[in-house]
Amino acid sequence: VQLQASGGGLVQAGGSLRLSCAASGRTFSTQAMGWFRQAPGKEREFVAAIKWSAYYPDSVVGRFTISRDNAKNTVYLQMNNLIPEDTAVYYCAAARSYCSDYRVYDVSCYNYWGQGTQVTVSS
Repeated sequence: VQLQASGGGLVQAGGSLRLSCAASGRTFSTQAMGWFRQAPGKEREFVAAIKWSAYYPDSVVGRFTISRDNAKNTVYLQMNNLIPEDTAVYYCAAARSYCSDYRVYDVSCYNYWGQGTQVTVSS
C-alpha cells in the first residue's frame, strides 16, 4: 500500500494550493482519510479528515477543504487564504478500518502514511 502526496510548494500569504494524495495497493473508500502537518520542532497536528463527513480544526475552518474521489482512490486538500503559520510538511494518511468519526483527529487512528509534501507560505 502506498500513499503518494503531491502539490506542495512555495506560495505568498493569501495564496492557494491544492494537495493530492493518491492511494495504490488497496481502496480506502469506506475509511477515513486525513491530512496532518508538521512544522519544525512541533508535533504532527490534525488538518482535515473525511469519511462520510469532513472534519477540520478551528485553525483551518473556512480556509481548507478536503474532498475525495473514490473512483480515483485520491484525496484532495484545497488550501485557500494561506498564512505563514500554515508552513509545514503535509502528510496524508489512511485510517484503520475501525477508526470512528470521533477519532479522525487522532494520529494513532491512522496506519498508512504518505511521504509528505512541503508547503511554505511567505509573508
